[in-house]
Amino acid sequence: MIKILYLPFSVVGGFISGKVAQRTFDRLWRVIDAKSPPRPDQRGASWLKLVLALSLQGAIFKLVRGAFDRGSREWFQVLTGRWPGKDQPAPAKAHTG
Repeated sequence: MIKILYLPFSVVGGFISGKVAQRTFDRLWRVIDAKSPPRPDQRGASWLKLVLALSLQGAIFKLVRGAFDRGSREWFQVLTGRWPGKDQPAPAKAHTG
């Protein structure tokens, strides 16, 4: 039941965080290069700039989405008194290489 109640918070947070992350990436990329960021489908894009753009964009999106997700969960807990998720992280698995 708690997951259903939390769903609107998650959807709205995901939408807002996507917009914030995209604007953040666009502004930061303008500091790196005056041209728009390269895309994988552009033949003339150098591998270095492509990897840099994709890495930076991925890191920004993950950071912003994680911060929005955590914030919306804390806000939900304040409003309802219930935490919409797990209390503790799962234990790390031992590497048996």
